[in-house]
Amino acid sequence: MSDPARELSRLLAERFQDAGELDTTFASDAHVRMAAHVSIRDWADRPLPRGMLDTLAAIALSSPTKSDMQSRDILVVTDPQRKAGLAALIAPDPWIAAAPALLVFCGNHRRQHQVADWRGVAFANEHLDWFFNAAVDASIVLGSFIVAAEAAGLGCCPISQIRNRAEAVSAFLELPERVFPVAGLAVGWPAGEGRISPRLPLSLTVHADGYQDAGDGATRATIDGYDQWRHARQPYRRQRRVRDLGTAGFYGWSEDKARQYSVSERADFGAYIRARGFKLD
Repeated sequence: MSDPARELSRLLAERFQDAGELDTTFASDAHVRMAAHVSIRDWADRPLPRGMLDTLAAIALSSPTKSDMQSRDILVVTDPQRKAGLAALIAPDPWIAAAPALLVFCGNHRRQHQVADWRGVAFANEHLDWFFNAAVDASIVLGSFIVAAEAAGLGCCPISQIRNRAEAVSAFLELPERVFPVAGLAVGWPAGEGRISPRLPLSLTVHADGYQDAGDGATRATIDGYDQWRHARQPYRRQRRVRDLGTAGFYGWSEDKARQYSVSERADFGAYIRARGFKLD
């Protein structure tokens, strides 16, 4: 790459409407690859070596972990029959079933309980933070795997729908007590280029020395501007819940997200996590 600083500036300007003042003089090829992230849902018919996936998993598991607890696991599913069964549980989307590999990133506190029992030490952390630590650990590894996979030329797409049927997925994967799925990940060689997804303005999501709350009016004006800016680049192809909510004259990001969460989803996840052996107090 001839000029990482210039390429990084271009990518960030495509991603953020207020990226004009960012300093990219330190940019490397690695920064450019990260800024160029796209989700891939179209896969090339090309073998994906299991050894490559295992190496990428090792790289991802080299990432930070809370207090060296290492409370996260990666399940790599490539066997065609097993992959088809898992895909059928997650969602009917064809791109999920077509992915050469499906990975499941899990929080795992089974080992910590085992260690406590083996050493004869009482476990005194049965509360929400213990579950949260495992979920964060798994999320860090998921992000690290995506960075590593994209650096190797692979495409990825995270799959949150795996939590829609968390109990069925757990039974299929034979997850023991205190092990739970955080997210899935479809992985393979891309069949084409994805699209850079515009993000909320940095003025809303990056805060200096403390949370900067501009107030509802200013925040709404910023999001309205983002809706228009994003719509000019990537308009939504369809509207959600038209039968119930009608057709919006203008359909931007905020309208889409409001409609998405107007339907209850995964309301049983707390009960599932408690049944896994966690307390959420």
